Amino acid sequence: MEQIEQLIITQKTFFSSGKTREVAYIKSKLQALKSAIISNETAIYEALYKDFKKSKFEAYLSEIGIILSELEMTLKNIENWSKPKRIRAAALNFPSKDYIFSEPYGAVLIIAPWNYPFQLAIAPVISAIAAGNTVVLKPSELTTHTAQLIEDILSTVFERQHLKVMQGGVPETTALLKNRWDYIFFTGSVPVGKIVAKAAAHYMTPVTLELGGKNPCIIDDSVDLKLTAKRLVWGKFVNAGQTCIAPDYLLVKDTIKSELIEHLKIEITSAYGENPENSEDYPRIVNAKHLERLEHMLKDVSIVHGGVINKQDNYFAPTLIDAPSLDSKVMEGEIFGPILPILSYANETEISKIINRYEKPLGFYVFSNRKEFYKTLIKTHQFGGGSVNDTMIHFGNPRLPFGGVGDSGIGAYHGRLGFDTFSHKKGITIKANWLDIPLRYAPYSKKLNMIHRINPLINTK
Repeated sequence: MEQIEQLIITQKTFFSSGKTREVAYIKSKLQALKSAIISNETAIYEALYKDFKKSKFEAYLSEIGIILSELEMTLKNIENWSKPKRIRAAALNFPSKDYIFSEPYGAVLIIAPWNYPFQLAIAPVISAIAAGNTVVLKPSELTTHTAQLIEDILSTVFERQHLKVMQGGVPETTALLKNRWDYIFFTGSVPVGKIVAKAAAHYMTPVTLELGGKNPCIIDDSVDLKLTAKRLVWGKFVNAGQTCIAPDYLLVKDTIKSELIEHLKIEITSAYGENPENSEDYPRIVNAKHLERLEHMLKDVSIVHGGVINKQDNYFAPTLIDAPSLDSKVMEGEIFGPILPILSYANETEISKIINRYEKPLGFYVFSNRKEFYKTLIKTHQFGGGSVNDTMIHFGNPRLPFGGVGDSGIGAYHGRLGFDTFSHKKGITIKANWLDIPLRYAPYSKKLNMIHRINPLINTK
């Protein structure tokens, strides 16, 4: 605790110097970070493989490439993002000029998850640094090789008073949360998110919580089943299903369910071979505890494909489950693994009944060629974000907000929104002195009728 308290004091002192808010300084650090990531590309591949046998392609696509795009966008736009934004002034304040100033919060704590341990640690760091904050980053203790590499890379780019990586497990995270931060950014599970929110509330600290949920995927009978299956297999089994926005279950029109299942089997084999355990492209479950949690979900269900487990290697095969009970273990909460339950619906009323059993999800997917069908579903249900006729691809656009609602999270980030997340917006009115309209000053006699007449007009033009 003393070490953490001293670190926070050191970072707040550095923040008070104003150095972290200098755009030239920020750009130099982000450019150095970009260079460090590029030069350590091979080391990142090796760390991710050691942690859960992630392939180089998946590692670049979902970890390195996204970060480099985020860095490039931030470097290109940070000067513009940092400038005060002039907005239309209120007529009542004439003559005046109005601005929104972006101000960094100060000392920021970022707690990263294990499932995309590099990308989900570095992306919020980029936004926090770009906005002018200091950062303490707590990477996941479950992916030790990647966590150590993150510390190695960041310590070569940033002074500890600007950014410090603190490793450790639950005790260290608990100690960090006992301190007063100016902002907390957490990515992880809903239960831990509630612990973080409670700790932040003690000091009235603002938070962003990137959580998860039981993401539905609705498929009607207007789709190309082969293409749909290919996209579903990619979205569900990339990273062995350990993705917060992966489709958690399918809701398929009953007339096409059997045919879709056959296409899914074909596409799984096409992607990973007859035995995915031998595939260089299929990752492992992060540890034995999570493997055991997933294994419990296979009890009393109808497995139509997969279900093979190798505990020695934390291997869990891509698995399809047909028509599980809504009361079964696999349908209780977020799966976060390579198990895909397949439910069916006869009419659209049944869709809402099933979706509404669960809290608002982080992801939401619809496969349909009927615009009215998917537009109605998008308008009817609340969720973080989603895609039509594909899964997870909305995450790859830094111009789109990424975040949850309700139990799936608070706040959003990526691109400009990431900068805004780590910035307090100050409204400033600069009043001119060459004219002073007397209407607002006492005495107010004979002025009420006048204010009644002009009030509806003053801010509507």
